[in-house]
Amino acid sequence: MTPRTAMLLAAGLGKRMRPLTDRTAKPLLPLGGRALIDHALDRLAAAGVETVVVNSHWHADQLAAHLAARTRPHTTLRREASLLDTGGSVKAALDLLGPAPFFVVNGDAFWVDGPQPALARLVAALDPGKVDGVLLVHRTFQVHADVGFGDFALDSWGAPRRRREREIVPYIYAGLQLITSALLADTPDGAFSMNRAWDTAMAAGRLRAVVHDGLWFHLSTPADLAEAESLLQARLTGETR
Repeated sequence: MTPRTAMLLAAGLGKRMRPLTDRTAKPLLPLGGRALIDHALDRLAAAGVETVVVNSHWHADQLAAHLAARTRPHTTLRREASLLDTGGSVKAALDLLGPAPFFVVNGDAFWVDGPQPALARLVAALDPGKVDGVLLVHRTFQVHADVGFGDFALDSWGAPRRRREREIVPYIYAGLQLITSALLADTPDGAFSMNRAWDTAMAAGRLRAVVHDGLWFHLSTPADLAEAESLLQARLTGETR
């Protein structure tokens, strides 16, 4: 099963990335000579995705102009008059995404694949008869940024659970997931976080996670972006700044 559709979340205000996002949408910020959104779209196209729904709000016209210059994958821009948060944005686009499983990718997600492409590993881990979604997670200690105490612990089957109070857990959500529409069943209309759907699925034992085996960059602040640029430069040329 190769998903043919995906949702790319690009509507956020990028507040922590200011002042870089004062005049542009965060997914349009450059990294490695290209806009963040192009890195994600290229990976989706390479995985066989044909259509990507991109939600927009902050500097939506800039995003529309940028996407118009791309030919692959086909993109459909869905403008949000008011922000719907991650879960609400995906649910509002279900009619465009279709009934089959689809990827959901954060607009600022940037990763370098390990031995196998991360998206293919999500596909291999999804059994729609048993689970409603698979998350990509990354080892917290490998992140060159302040990510707190982590997001999830995993059992031996890859089933995630939330961090308990005063607990440090080894994994952080990496901004990629493969889900079925069933994950969003019984969720409200309007704005809500995808965390709400994840919590319901975890309680029912219907969520799994795959640990990323390549590079991943947490891009929340201008310092994070500068650090990622430096690390990429060092990886490509062997030079450090």
